[in-house]
Amino acid sequence: MPHYKLPDVGEGLTEAEIVQWKVAIGDVVKVNDVLVDIETAKSVVELPSPFAGEVTELLVGEGDTVTVGTPIVGIGTATSSTEPEDSPDAGAEQKKAPERQAMLVGYGPSSEVPTRRRRRSSTPAVPAADVAPEPAPEAPLAAEPQQDRKVLARPPVRMLAKNLGVDLAAVPCAGEIVTRAEVEAFAREGVPAPQTSVPAAVPDASGDVRVPIKGVRKMTAQAMVASAFTAPHVTEWVTIDVSETVRLVERLRADRAFADLKVSPTVVIAKAVCLAMRRTPELNSAWDEAAQEIVLKGSINLGIAAATARGLVVPNIRSAESLSMPQLAAALTDLTDTARAGRTQPEQMSGGTFTITNVGVFGVDGGTPILNPGEAGILCVGAISRRPWVAEDDTIVPRWVTTLALSFDHRLVDGQQGSAFLADVARILSDPAAALSF
Repeated sequence: MPHYKLPDVGEGLTEAEIVQWKVAIGDVVKVNDVLVDIETAKSVVELPSPFAGEVTELLVGEGDTVTVGTPIVGIGTATSSTEPEDSPDAGAEQKKAPERQAMLVGYGPSSEVPTRRRRRSSTPAVPAADVAPEPAPEAPLAAEPQQDRKVLARPPVRMLAKNLGVDLAAVPCAGEIVTRAEVEAFAREGVPAPQTSVPAAVPDASGDVRVPIKGVRKMTAQAMVASAFTAPHVTEWVTIDVSETVRLVERLRADRAFADLKVSPTVVIAKAVCLAMRRTPELNSAWDEAAQEIVLKGSINLGIAAATARGLVVPNIRSAESLSMPQLAAALTDLTDTARAGRTQPEQMSGGTFTITNVGVFGVDGGTPILNPGEAGILCVGAISRRPWVAEDDTIVPRWVTTLALSFDHRLVDGQQGSAFLADVARILSDPAAALSF
C-alpha cells in the first residue's frame, strides 16, 4: 500500500501544517483529486493525489505540523469490498483489474478500475461539518438537515472561518458555496460558534496567552532577523506634495483603458519606481556572498507587501518594468486580491528584487522598513493626507502630502545612489509629467 509523503511544494519548504482533509477513510480517489489543504510558510496549498485507489488511513490530524517527507495518508488499490458479498461478479472483477504502473508523479489510474460508492468510516478523521453521510436515495436534497450537508467553501474561506471561530455549517449561504462575505457577516453578528476539535487559545493562570510561532509569522520572523543582522540598513525619507498624482489617479479612473481596474496611487508609485531604476540600477541588485559579486538584475520583480489574515506576505510582479500602466493596474489588482484570499502560491513570493510597502493605508505617516532578504531596497509610502503647504509664492495652501522612506543595503547602494533614486521617485510623484524625461 503506497503512502503519500508530504512533498516540497515550494523552493526550500521544510514543514507545513495540515489545515483540512478533503477525504475520509474509505473514499475512492483518482489521480489529481485534492486530498488535503496544507499551510506553508507562504500560502495555503491544495495537495492532489499522485495515486488512484482507496484511502485506507489518515496518518496526521488537522492542525498538526509535519516535516517534508513524512507519510501523511495511505492509499491502497480500490477493491470490491464495497460490493455486496453475494455479488457473483465481485471476485471476477477483482481478478480482471490490472495493476497500476508507476509514473513520474505517482501511479496512473487504471482504466478498468470500477467506480465505487464511498464507504463510510466509523471513525472519521475530519469534523462532521466537512464530511457528511450520504442521504438516503429517497430523501430530497432540500430536506437535508443543515448539520448533515457537505459544506462547500474555498480553502481561504475555510481558513478565515477557522481563525474567526465560525462553524461553516451554521453560516447562512445564498448559493452553493459559502463566501468570504457571508463568513464575515456571520462573525459580525456575534453568533457563538460550537466547539471545534481545535480549541482556541485561552489565557493561562497568569493571564498570558501563548500563540504557536508557525506559518507566515514564523517565516516573517526568520526573514526579518536574517535581513536585519546581515544587510547594513540605511533609511532616507522625503516629504512631498503629491496633489498632481492624486489628480492623475482620478483621471485614470475615468479613462476607458482602466475600465474595471482598481486604480490607486500605488499604481503610479510602482511606475515611478520602475522609471527611477533606469537611472540607478543599483537599487535592483543583489549581493552574492559566495561568489563575492554584486548581481545587477536584468528585470524588476516588484514586490508589493500585503497585509492578510495570515500575516504579511510579499508577492511580486514579474518584469514590472515592461508593463504599461493598465497592465500594472491589472497585475496589482490580481496580486492583492489573490494574497488577501490566501491563494498566493509560493513561486509568486520568490525572486523579488525590490519591494513597495504602503503603511499609509493604516493612517501611518511613515516608517523605516526592513529589507526583504536578498533585495537591495524597499520603499515605504506613508498616508496621503490633506496638509498645509507653503507654495512657491510663500502662500500657505492645502495640498495632498505624503512621506516616502527608502531603506537600502549599504553594501550595494551608496548614499548618493539611494538619494538620487528617492529624489527621482519623489519628482515623478510631485509632477507625473516629469516621467517623460526618464
